[in-house]
Amino acid sequence: MQMHLQLDGRGPLHAQLTRALKTAVFAGRVHQGARLPATRLLARELGVSRNTVLAAYEQLRAEGFVDGRVGSGSYVTPPLQVVRPAADAEPVLEPQSEFARRGRRYHDHLRIPGMRIPGVRHAFQYGVPLTNPALTSAWARELAHAAAYTAPNYPKTQGLPALREAVCDYLGRRRGVQAVPDDVVIVDGTQQAVALTARVLLDPGDEVLLEEPHYAAMRETLQIHGARVRTLAVDDNGLCCEALPERAPKLICVTPSHQFPSGAVLSLPRRLALLDYARQHRSWILEDDYDGEFRYDARPLAALRSLDEHGRVIYVGTFSKVMFPSLRLGYLVVPAGLRGDYVNAKWQDDFGSAGIEQAALARFIVDGGFERHLARTSKTLKERRAALLAALRAHGDRLEVADSHAGMHLVVWLKNRSAAEGEAFIARARSLGLGLYPIAPYYLDPPDRAGLLLGYGGLSVAEINEAMKLFEICLQEG
Repeated sequence: MQMHLQLDGRGPLHAQLTRALKTAVFAGRVHQGARLPATRLLARELGVSRNTVLAAYEQLRAEGFVDGRVGSGSYVTPPLQVVRPAADAEPVLEPQSEFARRGRRYHDHLRIPGMRIPGVRHAFQYGVPLTNPALTSAWARELAHAAAYTAPNYPKTQGLPALREAVCDYLGRRRGVQAVPDDVVIVDGTQQAVALTARVLLDPGDEVLLEEPHYAAMRETLQIHGARVRTLAVDDNGLCCEALPERAPKLICVTPSHQFPSGAVLSLPRRLALLDYARQHRSWILEDDYDGEFRYDARPLAALRSLDEHGRVIYVGTFSKVMFPSLRLGYLVVPAGLRGDYVNAKWQDDFGSAGIEQAALARFIVDGGFERHLARTSKTLKERRAALLAALRAHGDRLEVADSHAGMHLVVWLKNRSAAEGEAFIARARSLGLGLYPIAPYYLDPPDRAGLLLGYGGLSVAEINEAMKLFEICLQEG
């Protein structure tokens, strides 16, 4: 029989052919019991390889659309009954649980702070990874090795022992955190770490204290889990610990080594005051050390967890920031008394993080590849930061640049401009092909000031210089 099939051009040829044959079956162009063309004949008609047709037929057999008969060919089996909704059926409009209701209230997945703006040439988007061909090649080798040698069964829920050991060794040397592998839980990035913390420590209605400003995704995650969020201001020395509330929150979330997004570092006296407050009030501290590795003026500061003598700090680290976001691997260092609860919560979420990626990362750290990557990345980021600061400081009379000596972003305030004027500035930049992002989404109660969060990790020095020419046009017009 001859068949008229239209390939849609999306994906591999065998997948296109599979979809085209399914469409023909559902449309009734190929009837029940009909014999499909021989693979050689159909391959010749479509101008594809016979292996492509064989792969499509095999997929159809696996899905029950085709019955293969030895020595006879492939025949169409009765298609599955497709039940279409009644014409008057209405979609579900109301959230079906309190969790879903809070999700709709606090998070709009279509409007994420920092989302890439279509049509811009240069975007100061926070969270865009630094392109590193050396890392890409090294990671490909590690993945290939791990795929060949990693056991195919489920990985341990708490994480592969080799990776937990590597994390402990790294934290002891680089962040001053003394931990043993049993203290570590491997997670799918900071976001999962926060979600697990909410489930382990909080009941709906419990209070959480966040820095103001703060990481918006952390706030939304906590709110969706039912927490009542309060904020406390930060200044040049980090969280204003002298203003900690008399009624203690259940959880305090901080970024002490490089406050997000202001860039402030929590001073030693305030670190000690915060730890003492948590001890006295039985509060927990979630320390998000999201980019403590990248510091350009001195050795990275030791983590808050390194000063914790009473087991009140839960430490969060991520590889997604320092390598690339699609890796989706991070870790928690938890007090012994909470360990079992965190492992239970992780098991409930996904049984455990991907084993092959964990094995590859463990080997990458142990062999020194990770720290070589950090050294290269720090050098590149320092150059990009210097280029951006030089261009911004040329307009010091119109701008206020937050003093930050670490990370992959800067906070810039447009002097004597309101938040509304800041939005107009961003819109004008977009019309020129420049992507800028407001600071307002990172506040629970945004100030009436024009502030920008400029992420420079994804732009080369040349691109930063070109982008700042467009930035200067916007300033001059204002």
